[in-house]
Amino acid sequence: MSFEGGDASGKSTQARRLVQALAARGTPVVLAREPGSTPLGERLRELLLAGETPPSPRAEALLFAAARAELVERLVRPALAAGVWVVLDRFADSSVAYQGAGLGLGADVVARLNDWATGGLLPDLTFLLDLPVDAADGRTSAADAIAGRGAAFRERVRQAYLELAAREPERVVVLDARKSPDTIEEEIWRRVGRWLEGGRSG
Repeated sequence: MSFEGGDASGKSTQARRLVQALAARGTPVVLAREPGSTPLGERLRELLLAGETPPSPRAEALLFAAARAELVERLVRPALAAGVWVVLDRFADSSVAYQGAGLGLGADVVARLNDWATGGLLPDLTFLLDLPVDAADGRTSAADAIAGRGAAFRERVRQAYLELAAREPERVVVLDARKSPDTIEEEIWRRVGRWLEGGRSG
């Protein structure tokens, strides 16, 4: 299962809270972030987020895909095979929104790249924390190269996420990120409870 959303939407906080709640119930679970959570992924994260000069759009998409392929091969598939829940702080949907729509590479092009990089793996359930761009302005500090892109970029990203949710309503659950963290956590846990009853692994 994955958490998606624009910068400052609170998705990382909710991902951590869910992992803590699952672990407290004795559910085997692992949390991973994108890009990152593998040695190669963390190196690529530094290149993508900390560099003064961002890579070209196509290079950026390919670097994210490389980090994702490594994460799936080294962490996600082995965990799932062992019956461990996997909670992802961003996954393939991020590239569709950020590189596909935000940078104008095309959602379909980036989706095909993701499909190849992950071997067709998608989360069973994705929580999209939706935050209007004007509401995010007071929360974000443009801490990295991607977060520092302008409002028009962030609006394209947001709309791409919402379009994805409209196409895949069974997988993507849209949550209002303007609500309090505790309220959002309760909404997430209600939905996840159904998966716990079914014995799914994330």
